[in-house]
Amino acid sequence: MDDIQTTEILLKVDNLSASYGSVQALNNISFQVRQGEIVTIIGSNGAGKTTLLRCISGLMSYTGSVIYDGQEIQKWGTNQIVKSGIIQVPEGRQIFPEMTVMENLKMGAFTRKRSDNIQQELDFVFSLFPRIKERLRQKGGSLSGGEQQMLAISRALMAKPRLLLLDEPSMGIAPVLIDEIFDTIQHLNKKDGITILLIEQNAKLALEFSNYAFVLEAGNMVLSGESGEIADNDDVRRLYLGG
Repeated sequence: MDDIQTTEILLKVDNLSASYGSVQALNNISFQVRQGEIVTIIGSNGAGKTTLLRCISGLMSYTGSVIYDGQEIQKWGTNQIVKSGIIQVPEGRQIFPEMTVMENLKMGAFTRKRSDNIQQELDFVFSLFPRIKERLRQKGGSLSGGEQQMLAISRALMAKPRLLLLDEPSMGIAPVLIDEIFDTIQHLNKKDGITILLIEQNAKLALEFSNYAFVLEAGNMVLSGESGEIADNDDVRRLYLGG
């Protein structure tokens, strides 16, 4: 992917630490995301990747600082964080299985003003994922894994994100649909200007699609740099790329 030529910092995390009781999950994590980038986080299971996204989304407490668009958001509620444009697509999709596809999409727009016309966003997600439009009356739980992931991303887009947090978008999905989903992620970034912070189990794919990457091990950031440089690192190739 071509480098993004911008210096505007959309997200800045400084010395962020978090724990589950006596178990330290993150230790003094610092990084930044520039407007228009795709930044990926790679690491083994239990490294703290999902915990980091949960902190940014306001879903768990932490020490340190998270600055979004120039504002410290540590004391913000999750509702305020969502309204500001930070939207997370959680690991495992977590759609509402008993609701229809359309009802799931409308839930994504729950923070929007009543005066907003959400038809424009509906048309947008239908253009990205035509099969979602074909299944509007089906219950979310009846969709395939790949279709549920498309629905989860579409639901997030209904909130008009500036910063999209994606947690393992390829998990449990057929390879042919993984390509479609990642092509859409790239489209959202390059064509629609959405900044993306990505966790992805397929490290090779994540590094291919991102501008910048960092590696978490046991709650510590052990490596960071441009994605191409990270992909060429001998330890990363051995541990995460199978080479």
